[in-house]
Formats: sequence, structure tokens, C-alpha cells
Amino acid sequence: MKKLRNAFLLAGGLMLALFAKPSVAQSRADALGWKLGAQAWTFNHFTLAEALDKMDSCGIMYVEAFPGQTIGGGIEGKFEYTMSPSQQEKVKALFKKKHKVLVGFGVVVPQSEAEWRTLFDFANRMGIQVITSEPQQEYLDLISSLCDQYQIKLAIHDHPKPSMYWNPDLVLAAVKNRSKLMGACADIGHWVRSGLDPIECIKKLDGRINSLHFKDLNDKSPDSHDVVWGNGVCQISKVLETLKNQKFKGLFSAEYEHNWDFNVPEVKASAAYWRTIVSNL
Repeated sequence: MKKLRNAFLLAGGLMLALFAKPSVAQSRADALGWKLGAQAWTFNHFTLAEALDKMDSCGIMYVEAFPGQTIGGGIEGKFEYTMSPSQQEKVKALFKKKHKVLVGFGVVVPQSEAEWRTLFDFANRMGIQVITSEPQQEYLDLISSLCDQYQIKLAIHDHPKPSMYWNPDLVLAAVKNRSKLMGACADIGHWVRSGLDPIECIKKLDGRINSLHFKDLNDKSPDSHDVVWGNGVCQISKVLETLKNQKFKGLFSAEYEHNWDFNVPEVKASAAYWRTIVSNL
């Protein structure tokens, strides 16, 4: 019965994909300043090159890379902020070849002042606009100055409790009196796993959301799993409406952490649902 129900949910998302009008949705997203991307972690069982191809099949252009993914595509090594300049150029060429835009990077947590400086220099060279992290308290002032120096955003991610930033109040305390470029990476699914209401969390963070890890969950338990957007408990349409009212501008990273080896149809249906809602905002 559960498999049958999941099949119906997926079918519903695929039907939305048939009726979605990408050109209308893209125009509306552009007007709102919204970018629909994917966190490469969604495809972490594959190389970065393969992940970019999977994003392409989902109609997704923008990318949030994660540290440690094997690059592939004829390029040796892993995607790290310690990559050599020559390797960085090869990776930039890979993104250009795949017609993808690298916008974000994370979740990454440097362990020293020197490593933080290396990370921001790397992000600047790669054209990365937002770094996702769960930074240690002792580096917050340094990060603030680096954000201003490089004009790169820092998005503080919220893994479920008892992680350091599971509650929006903790994020707000971390960015208080610091660079306006410091804010939240709003992982709405993790909020739900922590027993929080994503709408109330977004309202608390008004003006301080720099990006989102976007997902919908089958239930509100800590062990919940991803489902096609619009079929779960994360109030996706209301989340989008709330962000529109706040005049949020930035990246929505689809992060689908279920059915790892075969999740392209679900990510594609989720992207179609997002475009359908956005078209009508």
C-alpha cells in the first residue's frame, strides 16, 4: 500500500511537470530574483560531472556544490576549496561545458583563520555567491569582515537539533551586529525534523535569509524522508508565498535525500511543482 501511495504521489508531481510552463515560470522567477538550483549532495552517489547531467535532465541550471565530491568528466580529484588554480580552471570549464552556473558551496566548516581566508579566496575565484556553513563562534567576526571584503554571502545552515544552529534564534544571535551579508541557509526540512514550523522560522528570519535548502518531507518525525514537493508536510506553497512577501532574493537549492540512485524523476517533478507555484505568485 505504501509503495502504491508513493507511486500516486510521484505521478501527481509528474502531471504538474506536463502542465508547467517553464518560460512563464522563469520570467516570474527572474522578476522575483529567485534561482532554482540543486545541492549536488542530492546526487552524491555520482561524480560532479554526472550530477550536472542529472540536474540538466531536471531542467535545473544553478548549482550548489559540496566539499569532497569526485569531480569526474576527465578531471582528477575532488571538489575542494583547496583545489589548485589549474584544477579550478578545469572545473570552471566543466560547468561552462555543461551549461550550469556555480552559485553556492557548502556545507563547509574551515577549522582555522587561514582556512577561512582560503575558502573566501577560492569562492571569489570560482564566482561563488554564497557559502553555506555552520561556523564556530570564534570565527564569526573574521567571517563578517571577509563577507564585506569579498562581497560574498555566508549562509548559516540548520541541521536538526541538537546542532549548533538548529533554531532560527541561534542564527539571528550569530549574525547580530555583523555583516549584512551574513544570514541563514534555511533548510526547511531540517526545521520540521526539529519540531519547528517553517513558516514561523522564515518570519523570524525576515531579511536574513541568504539561501534555502529546499525539501518536502513525508511526516514531521526526526526520521522523515523526502517526497516530491507539494506532497509532504513542509507547506511548500505557503513557504514560497511568505518568501515573496518578504521580498527574498536568492537561491533555492533542491536537496533531495531519498531514493539516492534513482531520484531524478522526483527532483524533476519537484522542480515542476516549484515552477507551477511560482508562475502564480
